[in-house]
Amino acid sequence: MTTDYRILLYYKYVPISDPEAFTAEHLQFCKELGIKGRILIASEGINGTLSGTIEQTERYMETMHAHPLFSDLLFKIDEASGHAFKKLFVRHKKELVTLRYDKKLDPNTDGGGRLTPKQWHEHLDRDDVLILDGRSDYEYDLGHFRNAIKPDLETFREFPEWIRNNLSEHKDKRILTYCTGGIRCEMLTAVLKNEGFDDVFQLDGGIVTYGQDPEVQGKGFDGNCYVFDERVSVRINQTDEHILVGECHHCGTKTDRYINCKDDTCHLQHLVCEECETTKRGYCSTDCETHDLVASGSVL
Repeated sequence: MTTDYRILLYYKYVPISDPEAFTAEHLQFCKELGIKGRILIASEGINGTLSGTIEQTERYMETMHAHPLFSDLLFKIDEASGHAFKKLFVRHKKELVTLRYDKKLDPNTDGGGRLTPKQWHEHLDRDDVLILDGRSDYEYDLGHFRNAIKPDLETFREFPEWIRNNLSEHKDKRILTYCTGGIRCEMLTAVLKNEGFDDVFQLDGGIVTYGQDPEVQGKGFDGNCYVFDERVSVRINQTDEHILVGECHHCGTKTDRYINCKDDTCHLQHLVCEECETTKRGYCSTDCETHDLVASGSVL
């Protein structure tokens, strides 16, 4: 496979005085550069995933590092054979991670500690820690760290209430959190600290960095990691311990393939094996298939 393209994943919490103006300028720069991806900008910083040729991504990183606010911006880099996005979105948001918490939190001062991939791996089998997945339920279903707690949430903003209802009795334990690239855990550890948990750490760099670490090689992560681009599913555990944990929505067979329901009024993203994708014709249920056929006039 040729790798003439790259995928960049990055974020930084840093005050931006005029985020709307910066968003407009950054959109124009990205258009001229020819990259594709999804970049969010807020008064609290920037969060992005983008794809482009090696030359385009090099220029993007050089330009960002030349900016005084982003001179130390860390990029996670994946090689690719083509674009991982179909379009370019550069948007201004109130929050980089939608939380709507009742207190303004700054991850730079309010967050927890950080564990390197090696330190994280050493913690995985300890009895005195709780490992909390900082992502949504469908991400957990595709892959997760062994023994990690599934919060069973659809949105990140549900975390504070879930923490109060499910973790309050464990304030004496060390809490470890992880997410895809690290940005959600920046805020999640801050929430945990504010909710009275003192011994809180996040996986520095997230699952992506953990999978790229040459020493741990993703050990202890089962299944694949959900990513928000055309790849959808990425292998993390690079050792012979790699297994699939995702289960087909229809038959329960182990799989790492996500598709959207073919019915335009549903589009439920669900795990499906190759056989069921064919036999179920891309629908998540017989109701969706019937509805779609009636709507198209195929069934009268």
